[in-house]
Amino acid sequence: MEANGVSDIVTVIQGAVEDIELPSSDSDILQSESSDRPTEVIDIIISEWMGYFLLRESMLDSIIRARDKFLKNKTGLMFPSHCTMYVTPVEDEDERRQTNTEYNNAMGDWSEFAETTRTTYGVDMNCLGPEYQREQKEYYLLSSRWTELSPNSILAEPQVVKSLDMCTCTIADSRGIEADAPNSHFEFEMKGGDFGNSANNVVVSALSGWFTADFKSRTDDLGAQLAPKLSNPAFLSTGPEAGYTHWGQQTFYLLSSIPLIQGETCTLKGSIEMMRTKENARLYNARIIYESSRRKSTEPKNGRILMKGKKQTNIYQIP
Repeated sequence: MEANGVSDIVTVIQGAVEDIELPSSDSDILQSESSDRPTEVIDIIISEWMGYFLLRESMLDSIIRARDKFLKNKTGLMFPSHCTMYVTPVEDEDERRQTNTEYNNAMGDWSEFAETTRTTYGVDMNCLGPEYQREQKEYYLLSSRWTELSPNSILAEPQVVKSLDMCTCTIADSRGIEADAPNSHFEFEMKGGDFGNSANNVVVSALSGWFTADFKSRTDDLGAQLAPKLSNPAFLSTGPEAGYTHWGQQTFYLLSSIPLIQGETCTLKGSIEMMRTKENARLYNARIIYESSRRKSTEPKNGRILMKGKKQTNIYQIP
């Protein structure tokens, strides 16, 4: 700040936001000691806290604590001001097949190793096989992947699974997506034939998730009336339509793809739950439950079902 001639304007306070104290020169505008927020003096909080799929490795907890400790309750602004998480089914069959190939190769290498160890050294390693298989399945098949998807890979209108108003969200909101949350359930309808000449070859390979962030005026009941209005709001999307961002998309590949057949409508419905891992509070697992069904495209939504798949439950790591 000194080197750039702004040390008389900018004060740098280095430390964890939960621990720092504001300079005593601000004491003339501190609220009374009876207030629940006695250090409420900040006009704007700006932070790039967002992680993969918004919450992964994020620091949302710290931002909420800083807001509750420092931000002016009635007129303060948060940037970003609102964040929204989306999921949608996508086709990315080459990558899905690649993950299966990598998994099968790993298991093939293990089988060769176990056989060589047995015949050469007389040591039976097969007792470790199930645990090794579990690890490889979690790593290759049940871990989300950072992807840079084409907009053409999207098979249905993305659906909101979580929304955050940064002026009112809570620590509980930062912990993930609860299984019974209103937006945690999704339902997509996809008609075979709606995706170009190769419709008979189109499949649902995965569910993919991303987020958007708004930088706009407050919309909560208190702030909408009293806080300053933004004349030039801004918007950030990390979806496929936005091109490359370092967040990309987090894609959860299905163990088996779901074909979209000409003349039929496929319904994919289920729910997504995100929870912090026990080992690391900044990392998340996602439980995705889904089932698919097909009917003739000429049938109404509640019409005769041609096929209904079994309900699937997969728990993915978000590495």
